[in-house]
Amino acid sequence: MFKFMKRTILALTVAALTLTSCGSKKKIAELEAKNKEIQDQLNTATVKLNSCLAEKKVMTARIDDLKESNSELIKSKDNFATLSTKGAETIEKSLESLKEKDLKISRLQDALTRKDSVTLALVTSIKRAVGVDDPDIEVNVEKGVVYISIADKLLFKSGRYEVTDKAKVVLGKVAAIVKDKADFECMVEGHTDNVPIKNPVLQDNWDLSVKRATSVVRVLQEDYNIAPERLIAAGRGEYVPLEANTTAEGRARNRRTRIIILPKIGQFYEMIEKEMKNQSK
Repeated sequence: MFKFMKRTILALTVAALTLTSCGSKKKIAELEAKNKEIQDQLNTATVKLNSCLAEKKVMTARIDDLKESNSELIKSKDNFATLSTKGAETIEKSLESLKEKDLKISRLQDALTRKDSVTLALVTSIKRAVGVDDPDIEVNVEKGVVYISIADKLLFKSGRYEVTDKAKVVLGKVAAIVKDKADFECMVEGHTDNVPIKNPVLQDNWDLSVKRATSVVRVLQEDYNIAPERLIAAGRGEYVPLEANTTAEGRARNRRTRIIILPKIGQFYEMIEKEMKNQSK
């Protein structure tokens, strides 16, 4: 359970950090601040959850001790009535407290389980739609986040950023799934190799990666009616390669566009925050 929570936040942190290469400074600052706030809240949740588990362990041991003590008290005829009654009341109170803490822990586990179930179902739908046998398309899950990696030769012509008609068919399949998942956002990342590029339109690989991401975002919005507030365009340039750029094969693998489908941070945070408030009552 803790690993799920930590893995989710690490992935969201990575997703948020990808924004540092594009967009306005104000947007980046807002996302970084939001991410820090969520990290702080999750750290608090983890501490409280660990505290609950520790208290549960102590109470379980205490209950066992009380049961043993109560058995011994029953053997004592002189104090049977008074002591057995007190022991029973203490056990009852301890059991009630233990039940409350178990309920709070279960609520946090359910929140994470629901999120993970939706994510896995989404992956299955995407793989079925785009075709898992296409070598130019990869679909996988890392730390609760869905990644769709599409080779640049499927999306763009060399050195260009206009989306090809063939690519629009693939993007349409992804869009059909994302469109029905209102609880998810869609980030498009452009990646290039390290071969320099410069022309009257493009200044460098940073510029190319951003324009390619923006072109894909426009297709999702204009051709497939994905709400623009759910879309994020990001350019990573040549700086996050999958392989060394020393071979043609390595450079080809590095030239890619990643579509990252992730749960809306705010909604997941609200779900965790609600359970934390319940624990404090």
